[in-house]
Amino acid sequence: MKKNNLTHILLIVLSIMIFQSCSDTEKSGNSLEPTKVELRNENGKYQLYCNNEPFYIRGGGLEFGRISTLKKHGGNSFRTWRVDNGKVSGKEVLDAALENGLMVCMGIEVARERHGFDYNDTIAVNKQFEQIKKDVEDLKDHPALLMWGIGNELNLRYKNPKVWDAVNEIAAMIHDIDSNHPTTTMLAGAGKDEIKEIMERCPELDLLSFQLYGKIVELPKYIKESNYKGAYMVTEWGATGHWEVDKTSWGRPIEQNSHIKAQAYKQRYNDVIVSDSNKCIGSYVFLWGQKQERTPTWYGVFLENGDKTESVDIMQYVWTGDWPENRSPKMISLTIDGKEASESIVLNPGIKYQAKTLVEDPENDKLTYKWVILREVETAKQSDGGDFEEKPEIVFELNGMDTSDEIQFDVKEKGEYRLFVYASDGNGSSATANIPILIK
Repeated sequence: MKKNNLTHILLIVLSIMIFQSCSDTEKSGNSLEPTKVELRNENGKYQLYCNNEPFYIRGGGLEFGRISTLKKHGGNSFRTWRVDNGKVSGKEVLDAALENGLMVCMGIEVARERHGFDYNDTIAVNKQFEQIKKDVEDLKDHPALLMWGIGNELNLRYKNPKVWDAVNEIAAMIHDIDSNHPTTTMLAGAGKDEIKEIMERCPELDLLSFQLYGKIVELPKYIKESNYKGAYMVTEWGATGHWEVDKTSWGRPIEQNSHIKAQAYKQRYNDVIVSDSNKCIGSYVFLWGQKQERTPTWYGVFLENGDKTESVDIMQYVWTGDWPENRSPKMISLTIDGKEASESIVLNPGIKYQAKTLVEDPENDKLTYKWVILREVETAKQSDGGDFEEKPEIVFELNGMDTSDEIQFDVKEKGEYRLFVYASDGNGSSATANIPILIK
């Protein structure tokens, strides 16, 4: 009887120990060891190492969703913009990355002067510092953590240089409590004067990160002019920006179609990113997902319905040397009564016009078409610097298996609109294009 009681007590103690161990593991985020990430300068060539293994970043900008697709198409890392993205926690993001064999450049939200933050307010600066410190302490030992990205585009229309003092203090704090992960900050553009100022005021940063779109071809010149000798990443790049393209006669930007964008992705990756094998340690393409910014198709390499575009195919090819099994349709043209977007198409209300698209599919898959007309985003509601922007109203939509590559349409109210076409191959891939129109 005593023996049975002793056995029972031992089982209870063991159960408590197992429960406590599981609880501790859950609290810590993972029972695995943190990844030791190092940035080494080897005879003038910078190389990132993860647990002593070379690691070149093939990444996408991504905070949630589509994580598994990044791995599927050859990516090995993604970057976020903040720890708390409003949908899932930082730990959940890292857990999902670990499950998919990906590493994370974890973004740290640092308040921007253009949003009203005052870097002369020491109380607010200290409060921000303490919150960031807590986030770092919570996540620093997660094995999917690659590095810390301190702030996003803090140089965009800033005036107070004390923002860089705050960044440097955060980087120093991270180095004190986390010896395993480098620090960087993400810059809008690559102005030589700004680079020089950050080099002077932020010696604790391990490397810089640049974010350029059409201007990415100028990056080598900017780096040379600034005399920056360190390592860097390109943490946002992709489609030519809406501020960089031609505009209609009434001032609306003309978006490139999905095929032209894909060709630009390929050229920019080969000519700028991988061509600098000494300083560039990799990049994060923008955006491995979908967002509304001037249009719902401008920056994401995926569409709202989850279909991939040709830019995803290109990224897989430049990352791996192999094309996807099913390649995306190729958008050739979109016209209204034979006119292209560059001709600034002005139409009359209530009159029927003909829109026509030409699309090719590499596998000759049967294509289906979706036609949509959206109002343009009101000027007062246009986002700034990638901030949230609400998708405008749909005023016309035609979708179905019998929809063809040409339609007749009319718009009855005067105003600014945009006609979209989506061509789907039925296998998770689409091509897209749009034309701004003025009903006058």
